[in-house]
Amino acid sequence: MSSPSLSVTVLVIALVLVIGTVAPQAEAARAFFVFGDSLVDSGNNNYLATTARADSPPYGIDYPTHRPTGRFSNGLNIPDLISEQLGSESTLPYLSPQLNGQKLLVGANFASAGIGILNDTGIQFARIIRIYQQMEFFQEYQQRVSAIIGPAGAQQLVNQALVLITLGGNDFVNNYFLMPYSARRLQYSLPDFSRYIISEYRNILKTLYELGARRVLVTGSGPLGCVPSQLVSGGGNGKCAEGPQQAAAIYNPELVQMLKSLNQELGSDVFIAANAMDMHNDFINNPQAFGFVTSKRACCGQGPYNGLGVCNPRSNLCPNRSLYAFWDPFHPTERANRYIVQTIVTGSTKYMNPMNLSTIMAMDSNT
Repeated sequence: MSSPSLSVTVLVIALVLVIGTVAPQAEAARAFFVFGDSLVDSGNNNYLATTARADSPPYGIDYPTHRPTGRFSNGLNIPDLISEQLGSESTLPYLSPQLNGQKLLVGANFASAGIGILNDTGIQFARIIRIYQQMEFFQEYQQRVSAIIGPAGAQQLVNQALVLITLGGNDFVNNYFLMPYSARRLQYSLPDFSRYIISEYRNILKTLYELGARRVLVTGSGPLGCVPSQLVSGGGNGKCAEGPQQAAAIYNPELVQMLKSLNQELGSDVFIAANAMDMHNDFINNPQAFGFVTSKRACCGQGPYNGLGVCNPRSNLCPNRSLYAFWDPFHPTERANRYIVQTIVTGSTKYMNPMNLSTIMAMDSNT
């Protein structure tokens, strides 16, 4: 008969072996991949010869390092805050030399400021990572991960990952409405242009599925005519610019319908629509309810509403970024981004269709 102390020792050793076996799987956050434009770019454009950069102060003034990172924000952006919700560190830009080894298993951010659904969107920014190139980098990424954990492990990592993609706004603002007589404006009516980019977006999303993505958050456009830059160009009277607002009103419902159709075709809720329009409208229409003093004036910029040009070291800068809904003429502050991400996590079907991120995480944890 064994002694009590020996039995306890054996039990402790057994528990250590069990914990050592399951702990890595229990603690590991799912990988996270990001595709899209400046709303989600975490610094890829810093490595490119482009004018679409956020690499000088006061960008990053509220980031933990208080230095510019390439994020178009005073601090954290939407991918950073989703990573927080996943219990993971932020994904690194794909072009970062730090993205190697075990860091690859966290995921990667492929986004590039200035891009759109169409290849001719953002041509004024010179060298940027257009969406087809982001997909090529995603394939290259999978090959790099296969070298670490094998092809089967890489496939499983991608299949179980969360993906965020943000596209479409630039196709209107930096293409269709870029000039009064832009090529696309002469070619298409606004409704026809929206249908065209929706059809192109569908092909992009199908490619993403073919590359292994199985849980994809797809954000619609915000209220394109109500950002500070458009308040200036819309007449300078503080009213939203009519054309871009009409574009967003056409585009967003069509995007939701396309995602529903694609999910039906695939037989699974792969693509989740995030209603960025209503998320932004909440604090644009009633900024005081969210603790903002204004949703019209950007924190950093120049001219009326700080909506002219870009944020740079010579710009006007507000002393308290948490009181502003918009950081620069185009992008929300970190605090506004936190509201957007919280709504992605817990929002009703008004904002998230067919389900929010907390529901996705609960469902996927049981499979």
